[in-house]
Amino acid sequence: MVALMTAIGIVLFVFGLLFSIAWHELGHLSTAKMFGIKCTEYMVGFGKTLWSFRRGETEYGVKAVPLGGYVRMVGMMPPARRTGGDRPLSRWRAMAEDAREASFVDLGPEDQDRQFYQRAPWKRLIVMFAGPGMNLVLAAILLGVLFMGLGIPQSTSTIGAVTECVVPATSTATECTGEHPPTPAAEAGLAAGDTIVEVDGVPTPDWNSASQEIRHSLGTTEIVVERDGERLPLDVDIIENELPARDAEGEILYETDADGDWVHDDQGYRVYQTETVGFLGIVFTQERSTLTLGESAAEMGGMLVSVGRALIDLPGKVPEVFAAAFLGEERTQDSPVGIVGISRIGGEIMSQGLPVADTAAIMMQMLAGVNLFLFAFNLVPILPLDGGHMAGALWEWLKRAWSKMTRRPAPAPVDVAMLTPVAYVVVACFLVFSVVLLIADLFNPVRLFG
Repeated sequence: MVALMTAIGIVLFVFGLLFSIAWHELGHLSTAKMFGIKCTEYMVGFGKTLWSFRRGETEYGVKAVPLGGYVRMVGMMPPARRTGGDRPLSRWRAMAEDAREASFVDLGPEDQDRQFYQRAPWKRLIVMFAGPGMNLVLAAILLGVLFMGLGIPQSTSTIGAVTECVVPATSTATECTGEHPPTPAAEAGLAAGDTIVEVDGVPTPDWNSASQEIRHSLGTTEIVVERDGERLPLDVDIIENELPARDAEGEILYETDADGDWVHDDQGYRVYQTETVGFLGIVFTQERSTLTLGESAAEMGGMLVSVGRALIDLPGKVPEVFAAAFLGEERTQDSPVGIVGISRIGGEIMSQGLPVADTAAIMMQMLAGVNLFLFAFNLVPILPLDGGHMAGALWEWLKRAWSKMTRRPAPAPVDVAMLTPVAYVVVACFLVFSVVLLIADLFNPVRLFG
């Protein structure tokens, strides 16, 4: 049964990834057609075509390697400028000219005015931004359903369980012994189902306020709980204990190194900071609660910032992934993963036997995270990414604006073909990193559940 659920999770996530790619390319296709640009191919994947059909002038299909997709637009690069002379081309310019010729392969006499480079820069910006923009829209839809529909688990001020004995955070003990004294909560008679409404005279309407008041208390403290509809004051002797450090919002604080990166233990889990605070010995319950539109937007903004940081940190993760793939080093939970790795994680989540709502929520959040990454990654201003074409269009727009202000002739289109060698290097690096990720994901995968 576990194997079946794992397989189902992998298949579901693969389809989610393919849909995200197709959705991205749909943004390019729809806006290109809207501006009259001829599109000859709409493909999900690269390499050999597995299945396709033609409708009008465009062939739609799926290819064998699901590492992305593309829409082939005629005239992506402007014609070469006439320089005169018969001097041999340099290797750099020869590569640029080869790419230029490839962009005109499907150009017929009737399509002379339907080329990409002929469109105004602002139209080209829209066409190229529409792809990553669609990923942003899909992420917003998924997170909206998650945050405002399913809701997210949030701690409450109701006690879910009372810990029997006092165990330091650094201890490896799993059972109470004579060496471990009873917790203040057990001694005072607190019970599961009690809702803490007041700590030392301070109202505690939510989990964070109750937690913070307990952590800041010491010695005999009156705690008022609501039990069976009645308020019951209890005197509790709160003691000190070493616990995970938390900020003012109740979030756990993790150890970082000199470079600001998280520190991980031997199992790949982040190491949290500890502090000596007031200890009661209870576990608060969690329940799903929905967020408002504003709260959902703030959560999505936080995720987008985290994705941006992860993208900036990605080059520094390459040695770590290489060591995991070929040297047997442990993968950390924040290690980059490829399509195989993220799909395997989807299978792992499905196999845990969690409630349907929890499984759906985790899968949706992961797929939303993937789409946020696709949005941010494709905006990087280098070819062959969308951001590279956007940078060229933006530069041309600025040149045209300057020429208009200075009453000079309109400049020629920015020749992005001259950056083709750079694009080849980027593609080569991406393919090498993808292979390393594949090896690491197959033989040393990231595991969320130990």
